[in-house]
Amino acid sequence: MRFDLIDLRLFLNTVESGSITGGAQRTHLTLASSSARIRGMEASLGVPLLDRNRRGVEPTAAGRTLAHHAQVVLQQMEQMRGDLSEYGRGMKGYVRLRSTTSAMTEILPEVLSAFLAAHPEVDIDLEELVSYEIVEAVAQARADVGIINDSVDASGLEVFPFRHDRLVLVTARDHPLAARREVAFADTLSEGFVGLTGDAALHAYLAGHAARAGQRLTYRVRLRGFDAVCRMVERNVGIGVIPERAAARLQRSMAIRRVRLTDAWATRLLRICVRRLDDLPIYARQLIEHLRAQ
Repeated sequence: MRFDLIDLRLFLNTVESGSITGGAQRTHLTLASSSARIRGMEASLGVPLLDRNRRGVEPTAAGRTLAHHAQVVLQQMEQMRGDLSEYGRGMKGYVRLRSTTSAMTEILPEVLSAFLAAHPEVDIDLEELVSYEIVEAVAQARADVGIINDSVDASGLEVFPFRHDRLVLVTARDHPLAARREVAFADTLSEGFVGLTGDAALHAYLAGHAARAGQRLTYRVRLRGFDAVCRMVERNVGIGVIPERAAARLQRSMAIRRVRLTDAWATRLLRICVRRLDDLPIYARQLIEHLRAQ
């Protein structure tokens, strides 16, 4: 049995994405090469590692065992890489960072660009997830660092404060709600909404609070990105809820109004979470120090 690190990372990426195509893309390999590598792993072990079906792939019992050991091996390699980077140049570090929608779109681009410019030896794999998914990914070592909101239980993880994040209502300038200074989220749910696509973390967050109010969000249209949402809002297609940072930025160029939400959950504390800070390689700890300093 001879598996190299690319094999292990490919297999782990395939399991996490649920498809060989997704695994190939994450590992920066062609689909043909990825399929051949996985078949080679199965032939070497003499057992199937994946159950293949129309919806993608799922690990077999042997595949789950391999995925567990692959996580351990790859994490140890990253720790070794980080420790040795203090003594030599040219070694690349790799940090798996998972984030909520608002932090990913409105905070991290500027913060991460500064870090990456100062650390050309580090690469970051950034993915958007819902907060509870981020907690699971970090706890199961499928991610190194997570940025979550304070509504999710992160017991068992080490957590550090990051930024405050306020959600606001955005409307067209002539919408009836535009004249109000503040409004409760429940009082807006009779309106048609413009929102993010269904896989966005913020969509799931708002849908959950609507359900707690005994109602549901009705979407006129869903789009990718706060800019696109506000362009539809500007044309009175519907109203939206987005981070105040995004609303303030877009209000300078669009005919929209922002209205404060009175709900306590609309003001969130974004937090950084890790399994154990001391177990992370040095460049991952440097990233966390950079995030906390902003």
